Amino acid sequence: MSPVVVWSIIFVLLMALAYYVTRMSGKDRDKDGNLHDTGMAILEFGRAFPNEAIRSLHVTAKGDAIFVRLHDNKAGFMRSHRNHYACFLIEPGRVRVTPLPNARGFTVEFLDASTQNGTYLFSTEREAAEVALWLLDNYVSVADRDLEEKPGTPSGDVSPDRAK
Repeated sequence: MSPVVVWSIIFVLLMALAYYVTRMSGKDRDKDGNLHDTGMAILEFGRAFPNEAIRSLHVTAKGDAIFVRLHDNKAGFMRSHRNHYACFLIEPGRVRVTPLPNARGFTVEFLDASTQNGTYLFSTEREAAEVALWLLDNYVSVADRDLEEKPGTPSGDVSPDRAK
């Protein structure tokens, strides 16, 4: 074989490899360059809040925001900013959720971080409902939870064994 043919084959293979690598490296980004990688989101959230254990994540349909459910029933929020995420914990009683006519989303107003306010749509209605329940559970203030957890004393007239 002549050297020209060998170098032509090598050049074509290198171009094919370059095309493949660029396609693979861009598959986690949308047209605006935002990341959809939840692994990166877990690392960023763990770096921001090392003492919080993540229970689950739900990514919006566009991939620009991630709602985080934490182990102790707290909630967190992450907004994608091209190469990194802005992470924060949602304090109880510091969020307002407004439903949309489309059941796949809702509008959120964060009282502590107004720059993160917005309308968030999810890929399924079930996912949107689950995240809304997290936020509503987080909406209950700590004082109200303490009142709910204290059991009422039963009256002396009724015994639990005799009630039928």
